[in-house]
Amino acid sequence: MKVSRRELLKGVGALTVGAGLGGFSLAVANGVMAQDEKKVQTLPDLPWPYKKLDPVLAAEDGYAGYYKGACSYGVFESIVGQLRKEVGFPYTMVPTTLLVVGQGGMADTASLCGALTGAASAIFLVAGGLDPKKREVAYKIIQEVFLWYEQTALPDYKPNKPRFESIAKSVSNSTLCHVSISRWCKVSKFKAFSKERSDRCGWITAAVAKYTVEMLNKHADTTFKTIHTLSPESQKCRSCHDRGSVLENTRGIMDCGGCHFSPKKEHPKI
Repeated sequence: MKVSRRELLKGVGALTVGAGLGGFSLAVANGVMAQDEKKVQTLPDLPWPYKKLDPVLAAEDGYAGYYKGACSYGVFESIVGQLRKEVGFPYTMVPTTLLVVGQGGMADTASLCGALTGAASAIFLVAGGLDPKKREVAYKIIQEVFLWYEQTALPDYKPNKPRFESIAKSVSNSTLCHVSISRWCKVSKFKAFSKERSDRCGWITAAVAKYTVEMLNKHADTTFKTIHTLSPESQKCRSCHDRGSVLENTRGIMDCGGCHFSPKKEHPKI
């Protein structure tokens, strides 16, 4: 195939222009990346600005989010999603998909309930930080949500358009996904991998999102107070096993009965 001199020059010219545009495009892309990096570098320290949110909207968004990215994502996105609209930056920079990993008690290991992981993460964004005093405040809110979860017959919120019209309630006495689901299965008689159990966790996601927003709204109004406290039984356990005790061989603000089902057998003197 013969190519004329004119055609060859035209081809070289196009290649040159193309290379120039390619270089220009790369320069623009690098500039955008540099701007994005600058934004990331100038993200404010925690806590971030907060506007009071709608608890019911959070519950509904949480339920919808559960069927999109599971429990942890559902709660986190239900709160950050509202803040993204109400506040804007820096919430527009939060990759909420990261919280999908909390599914099923963190990567399906059935440890900490994913809904609580999402709640704690959102609370820390708006109330926590490196400052010890602010961190302590955030921890108090998180502990309140956790103790409420342990001691309340859940789910206590019914979504507007649930997959199932009725879901049994149960008291977990634990923040663990493993215990929470096992206790619910015992009460409801449904299996752990049933569609009913899955929807139950959707309802739980909605309930946790709602209660978390209620507590954050109280914090915004400076009216937050701890409502739920450890049971007398757990406090008695802590008197021997927690910080400053004779044994001091454990720690944690959680219901001891969630794991130790027969403390009297272990400690006959109780």
